Amino acid sequence: MKKVIIISASPRQGGNSDSLCNKFMAGAKEAGNQVEKISLRDKNINYCKGCGFCVNNDYTACSQKDDMEKILEKIITSDVIVMATPVYFYTMCAQMKTFIDRCCSRYTKIKNKEFYFIATAADPNKQALYKTFDDFRGFTDCLDGAKEKGLLYGSGVWAKDDIGKTQLLEEAYHMGLSV
Repeated sequence: MKKVIIISASPRQGGNSDSLCNKFMAGAKEAGNQVEKISLRDKNINYCKGCGFCVNNDYTACSQKDDMEKILEKIITSDVIVMATPVYFYTMCAQMKTFIDRCCSRYTKIKNKEFYFIATAADPNKQALYKTFDDFRGFTDCLDGAKEKGLLYGSGVWAKDDIGKTQLLEEAYHMGLSV
């Protein structure tokens, strides 16, 4: 059994990337894993101030006291991290980028994790998501022992119910089963 944390950056509850998270979660639970989904839209996460507090404290703390502190503790103690974002203007949404930036305070403690990335975009061209996955890799390149385990390209979905007209929900479920 693995401890799986799913980070959903969708600002729309039940949106396309959020629905894929739910299907991934169902598959991962069925496979016998402990799974928790964290919806960033429900959390109070401030922007990184670049104040240097984390650097001066050996990357053990942040000067800001918001929901990020508890989320980071869950990330550090997890085995698998799923990061899902809608794509706006060919990159991850602001909620996901803010989350990644705030990992700075304890990023040296995020070690030996398996990562799955999910991205959805209105553009039907799968290549429109390449930059977003590269941006995710920019984050994981800074983490010791990070292993990319899977990518889900959710291209061609915009309206809230578009994801149900594709095979993507089934793909997310099977990806979750593979954890």
